[in-house]
Amino acid sequence: MGRTKPTVSAEYIVGITDGEGCFYVNLGKSNSYKNGWRVQMHFHLKLQEIDQELLWKIRNTFNCGNVYFQKEQRKNHTQCYRYTVSAWRDIESIIIPFFSTHPLQTVSKRKSFDIFCKIAYLIKQEKHLTKKGIEQIHFLKQQMNKRTVGLA
Repeated sequence: MGRTKPTVSAEYIVGITDGEGCFYVNLGKSNSYKNGWRVQMHFHLKLQEIDQELLWKIRNTFNCGNVYFQKEQRKNHTQCYRYTVSAWRDIESIIIPFFSTHPLQTVSKRKSFDIFCKIAYLIKQEKHLTKKGIEQIHFLKQQMNKRTVGLA
């Protein structure tokens, strides 16, 4: 029988995501796509190098994504590791259901997650394949990850 990989609680993941997490949508022009746009969804957690073991525990808990070294170029900044989930199937079937079941506590992060879900819904409905859909996604993306977010 194999060893059990170390994990963390759902509450811990919510707390660390409130502080160090990011729901991100990358929207970029690309001739490789029929409509000329690529839409990628990401969930990130970034911690200092000394705490990378924690990111592996989170990765084990979700059983998706990966942990990457992120070389820091800025002076007076420590080296970091980033846990990233970017596969659509994992965003749709693991990340969104997890944070829907275990709500974030900070207003700003919860608002970004809600917008992230709206964008995911548009993608699921294949709206990202239309010009109007890309415009909607672009508008929503601009509302995400604000330091001070008004309640809407």
